[in-house]
Amino acid sequence: MKKYLAALSALLMIATPVVSQASPEEDLKAFRSYFTDKFPEVPVADFVNGVYSVDEASREQWEQFEEFPAYEIYISKGETLFHKKFANGNSFATCFPDYEKGIRQNYPHFDQASGKIITMEGDINKCLTDNGEKKFKWKKGKIAYVGAYIAYMSRENLIDVKVPNNAAALAAYNRGKKHFYAKRGQLNMSCADCHYSNAGNKIRADILSPALGHPTGFPVYRNKWASSSKGDGMGTLHRRYGGCNKQVRAKPFKAQSDEYKALEYFHTYMSNGLEVNGPSLRK
Repeated sequence: MKKYLAALSALLMIATPVVSQASPEEDLKAFRSYFTDKFPEVPVADFVNGVYSVDEASREQWEQFEEFPAYEIYISKGETLFHKKFANGNSFATCFPDYEKGIRQNYPHFDQASGKIITMEGDINKCLTDNGEKKFKWKKGKIAYVGAYIAYMSRENLIDVKVPNNAAALAAYNRGKKHFYAKRGQLNMSCADCHYSNAGNKIRADILSPALGHPTGFPVYRNKWASSSKGDGMGTLHRRYGGCNKQVRAKPFKAQSDEYKALEYFHTYMSNGLEVNGPSLRK
């Protein structure tokens, strides 16, 4: 553990980019250009595959796992849950009538009426409570299964997150941007330290994945989660955010907190134009 933390701390020697007040469109252009310049051999569309897009050895192992992907059973479980009738006769299909066309690509989005960021998981649980049902837990289990089915039905659709040109939406976007670049925790590290400045570099035996394309594959099946005693391997993006915070010895925010929703808003906007490929498999 001490060696791992030392390796993390060593990353701080590389400076984090300065957070400017550029527009979302300017941010997106610069963000994508940074990664395409850093990894010129990687097709832009392939960044949806995370570390497997930048490391050949990892990709070979991943391609073997993808022949019989462990997440398939959870797509099936999600499909069953999605079409199961609620006590009032409705189902998730009632709340998401366009699911067959794919809807994952539109999340998260800014709701003008409430002034809040709406995530896919938020709408899944809203559908339940609107129909008199009990909410799912936020980070894993049934919410990840239903999310996996929705993502699967949305595959190949292009991420299309909008940031309306109004003060509230821009404030939410900039909050997420600030979180991405801000250092935190005892190790004084940011999301950008690992997944921007040091993307493609090794931290002990692991290679750090590029932030470009990160959200496209969620919910994900992680071998690390599956090998623990805490679940079946499937988890949401906010579960992963919490794990990252813990690794830098920072207190995690709650899943679906305003802080993580803002981070997801910025993070996903940075992958606009890339294909939905969830659910996916990660280490």
